[in-house]
Amino acid sequence: MPISEAQKRANIAYNRRQDSITLRPPKETGAAIRTAAEAAGQSLQGYILQACAERMARDQAQAAGAGQSSSTTEDTPTPTQDKP
Repeated sequence: MPISEAQKRANIAYNRRQDSITLRPPKETGAAIRTAAEAAGQSLQGYILQACAERMARDQAQAAGAGQSSSTTEDTPTPTQDKP
């Protein structure tokens, strides 16, 4: 079925608004990512974009926290916590 001129224009407009990023992981890593996306019930693109968004949010939160002196170091072991 041929694509209408209106659909062609819509496709061109859509593609102009989108970015294109190419990833080339090793075969084993790519397969693991595809499997994880399928297990999560997401498309590969959706899974990767969600992972990127979560990482960016975490990095932003850590950067914001680095500017403040934090007195809560519950996750950081002290020398006394390392000894049995």
